[in-house]
Amino acid sequence: MDTLAYALPLIWAAILATAVTLYVILDGFGLGLGILFHFERRESQRDVIMNTIAPFWDGNQTWLVLGGGGLLAAFPKAYALVMSGLYIPIIVMLLALVFRGVAFEFRWVAKPRQEFWDLAFSWGAVVATFAQGVVLGGLLEGLSTQGGHFAGGTFDWLTPFSLFCGLSLLVGYALLGTTWLIYKTDGDLQEWARDSAKIALLAMLAAMAIISLWTPYSVPRIAERWFTWPNFLIFAPVPLLSLYAAWRCWQGIENIGKDAEAFLSAVALFLLGFVGLLISNVPYLVPGALTVWEAAAAPSSQLFMLVGTLIMLPIILSYTIFVYWTFRGKVRAGEGYH
Repeated sequence: MDTLAYALPLIWAAILATAVTLYVILDGFGLGLGILFHFERRESQRDVIMNTIAPFWDGNQTWLVLGGGGLLAAFPKAYALVMSGLYIPIIVMLLALVFRGVAFEFRWVAKPRQEFWDLAFSWGAVVATFAQGVVLGGLLEGLSTQGGHFAGGTFDWLTPFSLFCGLSLLVGYALLGTTWLIYKTDGDLQEWARDSAKIALLAMLAAMAIISLWTPYSVPRIAERWFTWPNFLIFAPVPLLSLYAAWRCWQGIENIGKDAEAFLSAVALFLLGFVGLLISNVPYLVPGALTVWEAAAAPSSQLFMLVGTLIMLPIILSYTIFVYWTFRGKVRAGEGYH
């Protein structure tokens, strides 16, 4: 394998990992706010919740497009395998995101009869989040393949583990949503968010612990990666740092004046979870089935697309940073983007 054919799949894998991570973090707290709609019934507070995300939510979808489009363009074999094995939860996720997006815009023009769009926004977020967790669980358990092609059934993804991953992501996004509200709001809504964030954090820690034990138990390849010597010692900082991030998140939730710390620590928990997934599955792009090199498109195709990506990626990042900086600060009742 020449240098270009070896390096380009790694570069593209890093780009896709960045896109997926940014999507999970940035759209994660937006989906978390939709999940919280089920529990906050006051209309004035619901308006504030939506206004905290109004300037950002549509731009956050850019990273999902980059992740999906990049997977198709740079790793077509992986795209075909994932879509064949997980097309039902993926389609459900996309339809739910459409409903959430439409509801976000229509809710404001439908006032004072916006109840249907409240439900569409909330359930769109719940269903999209749960479907994302199911996709993750299905990938971790592995897809049935033969000769590089999907050889399983339509509902192979429907397992207790994948369903539990869906529920776990619900509480994870709820934690991002509640800590975002702590950061962006004050008064009664912030206090409600603090109380809710404590529940979400404890639930997320329990879910992370269960998945961390369930995954190596059901996938011997992952158990060997984590629990053989000296890997056990090398990778020990990841769970230890996760506990530290959880402690800092709790401190940020409890202490007034550390509003940003709660959200940043919740983000750190997600990032450490992502690091754990990378450790478990490198060099596989589709766990247990295709490595980044086996799934890669021709080097000429990857190089051609890389030129355009390297031009556009800094522009997208700059715009994202600019928007978040422009709309920094607290959001209060009566204030908003709409």
